[in-house]
Amino acid sequence: MSELSILFEDNHLMLFNKPAGLLTQPTDLENESVETLGKEWIKKAKNKPGNVFLHPVHRLDRPASGIVLCARTSKALSRLSQQMRERACKKTYLACIDHTMPALAGSLEHYLIHDHHRALVLEQEAGGAKWSRLEYRLINQKGGISLLEISLITGRYHQIRAQLSHIGCPIIGDSKYGSSQSLGNNCIALHHFRLEFTHPVQQTALSFEAPVPAHWPLKARE
Repeated sequence: MSELSILFEDNHLMLFNKPAGLLTQPTDLENESVETLGKEWIKKAKNKPGNVFLHPVHRLDRPASGIVLCARTSKALSRLSQQMRERACKKTYLACIDHTMPALAGSLEHYLIHDHHRALVLEQEAGGAKWSRLEYRLINQKGGISLLEISLITGRYHQIRAQLSHIGCPIIGDSKYGSSQSLGNNCIALHHFRLEFTHPVQQTALSFEAPVPAHWPLKARE
C-alpha cells in the first residue's frame, strides 16, 4: 500500500506509519491520504464492496511522519476521540533541530493562536489563544544536530513546530517556521514515534512505536 505501512489492525481500529508528504485526510484538491489509502486496503484485504468506514482520530501535519490512529467504527471513533479530548492518550514525538536546546530536559509553555495556516506564539493569554505545553529531553547530539524526544501535553495546531521555532530551535526542514536546512520533498524532521492509549472496546492498554524515516540526519542510536 504505497509507502503507508500498517502497524496494527483489528475490527475496531487501525494504526498507520504515515510517510512525510502524505495527507492525513483528503481535501477538495487532493484525494490521496492515509484515510483513502486505508479504505482501499480494507476493501481489497477484507473483500468489502461499497463504502468503508475509516476515520482518523487525530491529524498529523503533512510534512511530518509517524503514527496515525484511525477508527473503523463510529463507536470506536467516539470513544477514542473522548480519550484524546481528556488527554488520556500519550503521544511521544521525535524531532531533529540544528541548534542546542537551552537545557537537557525541560518544558515549553506558551499561548498559541491559529492564523493563516500558521501557529503564532504569544507569551500571555489573548483573545482566541490557547495554552500549550510540551515536555522534551535531549536523547542524542552530533555535529551540531540535536535529537529531541517530545511529550505532547496539549495538542494544538502546529504546536511542536511553533514552540521550538519560538525559542530559536526550528525543526530541520521546516522552512515555514524558520529552518534553513532542507530534507527534500517538503519533509520535516518531526515524527510521531509512540502512541499509548486504551482499546475502545477491549479496554486493554496499548502502546505502539513507528520506525524513524531512514533519511533523517540523526537517530536515537548510531
